[in-house]
Amino acid sequence: MTSLLITGATGFVGGNLLKLLETSYFKICVISRQQHPDYETIVCDLGQKQIPTSAIASVDTVFHLAGFAHDLRDASKVEHLYRAINVNATVQLAELAAQQGVQRFVFVSSVKAGGGTIVGRCMTEEDKGEPQGIYGSTKREAELKLLEIGRQSCMHVSIVRPSLVYGPGVKGNLAKMRSGIEKGWFPPLPETGNHRSMIHVDDLVRALLLVAEDDRANGEIFIATDGVPHSSRKIYEAICQQVDKTVPRWSVPKFLFAGVASVSSRFRYKVEKLLGDECYSSTKLESLGFRAERTLKDW
Repeated sequence: MTSLLITGATGFVGGNLLKLLETSYFKICVISRQQHPDYETIVCDLGQKQIPTSAIASVDTVFHLAGFAHDLRDASKVEHLYRAINVNATVQLAELAAQQGVQRFVFVSSVKAGGGTIVGRCMTEEDKGEPQGIYGSTKREAELKLLEIGRQSCMHVSIVRPSLVYGPGVKGNLAKMRSGIEKGWFPPLPETGNHRSMIHVDDLVRALLLVAEDDRANGEIFIATDGVPHSSRKIYEAICQQVDKTVPRWSVPKFLFAGVASVSSRFRYKVEKLLGDECYSSTKLESLGFRAERTLKDW
């Protein structure tokens, strides 16, 4: 029986990966800070403790989803946490896996590891700009070290960079946007024709299994999207439909957002995150046969 080890199993993506695997014949173990109610658990805080060798015993495939992101404090003040979890724990786990004869190692990174987006084009895995923030830079550092571990061992290493993930139970800015639309305080966005890449969580976990199983994915990085760039207005309309709200026939004029953006760099950043381009190409992943099955209507 194939044995799987999953980190980040209690998170949004990890929980959905477990749901996909629950009817399979895999033996599943998780690493978590707390005992998982349904699966064998190695209790370990990846940011503070050494991973026990016993966690990797007889494991065939590792799905490493755990990471540190989106902390609301000044990033410079918690840089040690980003580094401890995103880099050090990742490298330690991979080195231990290689030593113990693990066959396959799949790492969930971030599109931010590839650098900032460029207006008017969709970024690919070949683009190697300056990673975005401490989160992006630590993910990129972990990627490079993992690929080197893979080259020096017989372990199959694959890396997936998800675009913005959506689906039931999503948290973060998308959850706030959905809540705001449902409660009536989120403003109707204008159609700016911007392009934002997204992927449904169900499609993402299928992509993780695909790169784990396909030998062509060894030593490679893959961007994961649903293949359809969405404008912010279309995302807004899709959420309205999901929460049974009538889509307004009007929208806040673009010039008002431009005015807000001109007030300060902080507001400019927020407007850019809301209405700017963040487009990525998943052509490389699609070359393995991946096709997204979910759309924004499947929220």
